[in-house]
Amino acid sequence: MTPTELTLRPADAGDADTMADLHVDSREANVPSMPPMVHDRTTTRRWMHGRLEGASSGWLAEEDGVAVGYAVLTGDWLDDLFLAPAATGRGVGAALLDVVKAERPGGFCLWVFESNAGARRFYARHGLVELETTDGHANEEGAPDVRLAWPGRDPVSFFRRLIDEVDDELGDLLARRAALTRATQPHEVDPSRDPDRERDIVARLARRAPSLGEERVARIMHAVITESLGAAEDD
Repeated sequence: MTPTELTLRPADAGDADTMADLHVDSREANVPSMPPMVHDRTTTRRWMHGRLEGASSGWLAEEDGVAVGYAVLTGDWLDDLFLAPAATGRGVGAALLDVVKAERPGGFCLWVFESNAGARRFYARHGLVELETTDGHANEEGAPDVRLAWPGRDPVSFFRRLIDEVDDELGDLLARRAALTRATQPHEVDPSRDPDRERDIVARLARRAPSLGEERVARIMHAVITESLGAAEDD
């Protein structure tokens, strides 16, 4: 089968059960590349209905009226791209990904499990790049995952937009840390800095940002702690 033999159409809530079944069947067929699901088929069907009745949009791939794959987008995120187990390696995923790229020409992001080597190879072949890896603390399975992105037609603008989003989050976090430092100072018995605690902070953060390494994280945190203490003294 080639992508030109597929029917690709927008999905609606009436397709939710079919798409949920594709999701479950694909996940189950790909264990251990993907961790086992934490929800059953009935719960997954309710979840899919809620998404398609809400802010998400979906596309369904069919062959002779039989669903063989689907994709779901929410904003600039590709939430799902799953295929029927028998449809892998036949161009269905590439066809759905082309639709997603056409729908989001400015770029989009997605998450895949770190262990899903096949999906990572597929996305790399189609021009997506890996941005970051997490320990899985934010997903239900608790499994390490990788954030990927397709930067669209203007990669510089796309990546700068992501950087701006992170900078906004950093601003909020810096303000919160400075406020907590200010609140802590009146209760400190010894107002001098605690090197052991600072080393623990650096080690912990370096594990969260391994690409920076401890030395860079140490320099960053030294500046953050110094300036937070300075702001507290200015009050």
